[in-house]
Amino acid sequence: MTFRELGLCAPILTALEEQGYQKPSPIQTKAIPPALAGRDVLGCAQTGTGKTCAFAAPILQRLEGSTPPGRPIRALILTPTRELAIQIGESFAAYGKYLHLRHTVIFGGVGQNPQVDALKRGVDILIATPGRLMDLHDQGFVSLDKLEIFVLDEADRMLDMGFIHDVKKILKWLPRQKQTMLFSATMPPEIADLVNSLLRDPARVAVDPVSSPVEAIRQSVYLVDKANKTRLLAHLIRTLHVKNALVFTRTKHGANKVARDLEKEGISAAAIHGNKSQTARQQALSDFKAGMIQCLVATDIAARGLDIEELSHVFNYNLPEVPETYVHRIGRTGRAGRGGQAIAFCDFSEQPLLKDIEKLIGRKVPLVEAHPYPMEVFEAPKRDKHGKIINEEDAEARAAARELRRQRDEAQKAAAREKRLEEQAKEAQALQALEEKEPAPAKSRRRRKKKSAVPEAAPAPEAEIPFDPLPSRPRLTRPGTLMDTGDSMPRTEFHRPNPLDSDVIMDATARLLAPRKSTLTTARPVLTEEPPRASSRKRKKKPTAQAAPVSQPVPAEPSVQAAPSRKRKKKGTKKAEPTPEQRRLVPAEPRKKQGRNRNARRGMPPEPHRTQPKDSTEQPSLMKPYYLDIGH
Repeated sequence: MTFRELGLCAPILTALEEQGYQKPSPIQTKAIPPALAGRDVLGCAQTGTGKTCAFAAPILQRLEGSTPPGRPIRALILTPTRELAIQIGESFAAYGKYLHLRHTVIFGGVGQNPQVDALKRGVDILIATPGRLMDLHDQGFVSLDKLEIFVLDEADRMLDMGFIHDVKKILKWLPRQKQTMLFSATMPPEIADLVNSLLRDPARVAVDPVSSPVEAIRQSVYLVDKANKTRLLAHLIRTLHVKNALVFTRTKHGANKVARDLEKEGISAAAIHGNKSQTARQQALSDFKAGMIQCLVATDIAARGLDIEELSHVFNYNLPEVPETYVHRIGRTGRAGRGGQAIAFCDFSEQPLLKDIEKLIGRKVPLVEAHPYPMEVFEAPKRDKHGKIINEEDAEARAAARELRRQRDEAQKAAAREKRLEEQAKEAQALQALEEKEPAPAKSRRRRKKKSAVPEAAPAPEAEIPFDPLPSRPRLTRPGTLMDTGDSMPRTEFHRPNPLDSDVIMDATARLLAPRKSTLTTARPVLTEEPPRASSRKRKKKPTAQAAPVSQPVPAEPSVQAAPSRKRKKKGTKKAEPTPEQRRLVPAEPRKKQGRNRNARRGMPPEPHRTQPKDSTEQPSLMKPYYLDIGH
């Protein structure tokens, strides 16, 4: 059967031919037709059988027909690891080369800004890891309301890595009407329950027994002591003419140690594990694929999803504790029907793990005895008080982690100490610079000058002018005292009095002092009383005939307090008759205005006199002298 017979369109067929695809694999033959028909698909197949193409080609063909406005996310592929997500993104780019669809890959460990920019431009197909998808969804950058197709790849690996709860949370964001495809190499009970709740009448596709190794891979095991594993590894890489090798270890510390030891043996190697940054992991993987690195030492994080063309060898430096992981590890070689070789190292303590693996695959792994580092230590592994085997490598890894934390803490403390010393040095330099600019003697001289300036200002009294509340002529202000008017009245100059001179005391101060000096405190009842009209006429004529002398005390003062006095006396209190002296001192014009108050005739509170100042700053008798132009 050919890809054309499966019903794929011409642009996808052309892209597959360019990638070297000649005929479909068994999983592709069984999964592509129901996927094109829109049915749910449950695929059970080992790694390296072409599962990516089995769901990528149908997705591209189904989405190519229409492009909704705004380009919402219509297909979501959820993967457990970053490397697998990147690889699936490359496959979509290759298969959809001649289509007008957009796709993007989002994963953690790198900055999210480029990924957010791609999402804002609009994508049709999104490949994501659970963690970063949840982050961007919570931030509002991912909307799955228009989703049409959902693919869960490596479902059993999701379970092993603890992502199953995140997957269930993501499933709640998806619409009910959608096509779902789930692929897994194994089918544990948890995944079976997820399948029953997620898929509706799926097309079940199974290729080979679950967890069976690829027949094309040549397997072998070497019994070797733990201390000689690195030497045996370097020996085999040289004697077997290994083109490129993927070496698996159980711990991150072990991966770093093996990579360093291989470098010492003259073999180019790099480590890849969870503690490495995403940039370092991608760089190491790219160099390995490009042939710049001969050995890539990895933990189980790279056991699945890595598609390395023509990978010749896979070395199990440590046997995995989970037998299924062995199958995934060796599946990195022999992909797409190509040959490959898988070599395992087993020390005395790992022999029970080897038996579990052989029980799972249903066959014995061939044993190689002729090698320069045979097993010589036949001691039973040490166990703790609970009967659990004590792994020396784990103890070394924990000790190395503690040492790394100690070094990191010391480095942070040293950096903080250096920063503190730098800040102190900067402060000292700043103080020294200030002292150089303003030395201490100059400061003392300035103080002496300030003290000497006080007696120099003392001889000013001869220029003082006596204070006069009612001046008959304008006064001169001191030269150079121009009022700063700011932006309110630009280019306007006013002379203002010097508040330190006794002849030009501020208006507010003069107004506060004026009432205290006034002797007309007994005249208040007179102003509040409304005398008879007949007598008021006679009183009006008296002050008009006699002009008030200039030397009289402040005449405007009673008018200032007239309004509040009338308000107090309106409450029915008996008014006293004014004396002749009080009548003489009352100005005529204010009393004339009181007689015209219409509210007073009606028994209502009197209106405030408009001629009276509202506050102390509107007193004309005190403000007038300071704002008159002097013509002589």
